[in-house]
Amino acid sequence: MTEDQLAKIIEDGLTCEHLVVTGDGRHWAAEIVSPEFEGLSRIKRHQRVYAALGTRIQTDEVHALSMKTWTPTEWAQQG
Repeated sequence: MTEDQLAKIIEDGLTCEHLVVTGDGRHWAAEIVSPEFEGLSRIKRHQRVYAALGTRIQTDEVHALSMKTWTPTEWAQQG
């Protein structure tokens, strides 16, 4: 899987205003800004991204994904 393929999977399952995915094919990192994160805890946000990935985590197609998640308001405050 490539960075672009993983980004597309996330974008297909989650409204993203900003998304950057990096990784080596097994270990991934993502910066995600989504209005769908409004009112959600960090754990719930991560669960929302895992839901977008579907079975790819369970089948080890995506072995590891570290995430930084923000709402659009939080992202704007980051500067």
